[in-house]
Amino acid sequence: MNNSAYLKDYVRMHPDNRMAWYLLGKEYEQNGQEGKANYCYIQAGDIYEAFESSKTPDEVWKEYAAELLEASKQKEKIRMRWRKGLAAVMLLLLILLSPLWTAAPTNGKTAGGQPEGQQDQVAAAAPAAPVQTGDGQQAAQTLPGRPMFTAAAAGTEAERARSLSVLLEQGSQQGRPLAMLGMVSQQDWLLWSRDMPLEYSIVKDTDSGKTSIQALNPADCGCKPPEELKLKSQAEEWTGEQELLALLSTAMQEFKQANGRYPEKASELNQPYPNNWIAGDTPGLEPAFQAALAGLKSPRDPGNGISGGAAGLTAGQAAGKPGEPFFRQPLEIKVDKTKHLLALTSGNVILRTYKVGLGGERTPEGVFKITEKVINPNGHDNGEFGSRGMALSGGNYAIHGTNESDSIGKDESLGCIRLAKADVEELFDMVPKGIQVTIGKGILPDVKPGASERFKFPDRQDQTNPRKNYHWLD
Repeated sequence: MNNSAYLKDYVRMHPDNRMAWYLLGKEYEQNGQEGKANYCYIQAGDIYEAFESSKTPDEVWKEYAAELLEASKQKEKIRMRWRKGLAAVMLLLLILLSPLWTAAPTNGKTAGGQPEGQQDQVAAAAPAAPVQTGDGQQAAQTLPGRPMFTAAAAGTEAERARSLSVLLEQGSQQGRPLAMLGMVSQQDWLLWSRDMPLEYSIVKDTDSGKTSIQALNPADCGCKPPEELKLKSQAEEWTGEQELLALLSTAMQEFKQANGRYPEKASELNQPYPNNWIAGDTPGLEPAFQAALAGLKSPRDPGNGISGGAAGLTAGQAAGKPGEPFFRQPLEIKVDKTKHLLALTSGNVILRTYKVGLGGERTPEGVFKITEKVINPNGHDNGEFGSRGMALSGGNYAIHGTNESDSIGKDESLGCIRLAKADVEELFDMVPKGIQVTIGKGILPDVKPGASERFKFPDRQDQTNPRKNYHWLD
């Protein structure tokens, strides 16, 4: 069937959707209309370059085009049904009420007896178009069980296209959907968060071998994605799990460096001070420990992502494939003295960013290690070092809280790194003892600090140290 007319209507209604321009160009190209195809490709811009350079089979793009068209047709059918319904209601009212209808009180009701705004709600709640498989059959909209997740650069249409190409090459496993979350890229960094938007779901039918794509970003599909709230909840669970895996994996590597072996069980990591490699316990810690340990012992393929900067990376440098731990590089802390920012990173992915107080030139630059972690240094949670302290190697400096909140973002310390109470307590839970800390100038992008949901251990061991009086250069 020739889909050119439908796609022309779609780009007329959505002229900024470069994906639609690209699909219309493919339709013209298949019909031998090279001039029109080239015009569409020009409108598609870098979307054309990204898709044409990928190894994705043509039939996959045909399926995606069919899905886009079906979504557009479904919306048009809904609009037509409401137009006809409203016309019928208005005609009936004119016949029955004659001139009196203009004076009739509405009581918050529309002409059809529905609460005001109900029409829009019904239209918005209409199910999204079914995903079309390669053989013309409709795939089920309900995603079976929890899908696998991954995250990729998706700040622009070109980044989404490149990331989608990589995911299609990897494919889903065992018929389970693979859902992609979108990370914003900034310079050579990717920004991770608990509320990254859903971009795509990819399903491969194990019997036919056909791959289906469901756009989950309303800006792309022009629809309400299926099971949106459930998927978002599952995605937030996945991001929290990946943060825990990253913490455990880094803690195991630091434990091995200190002891010559990996820990055998999670309880070796959450010991009381001074052996508190991690800051607490949580339900499911032991299974997560085993998954992280298996990830460390399994061979790694550094070619999982695409080289060429953040815009071309699927999951950061040497990130895990879908179904494996996402973060495959140790957690690190980076402090930018110029911007007064502290970031928790893994490779080129930034997990958290906090505003910090520093000491100007009194704050040393270089590479350090966290040598100890202590709760309520000097026995206080509201003293000069706040409720958490993390000592740095190579001097009398530390990352800690403060009782001078106005100093955050300024150079008022004697050299230490100060954080607000909520920030230092989250960072304390997210990083293990032994983690690397790099302090320098201009080493981080201009990122706005903030966290949608805090990482926190619900249970924690004794990590106080009443036998020591700390004299960090606050």
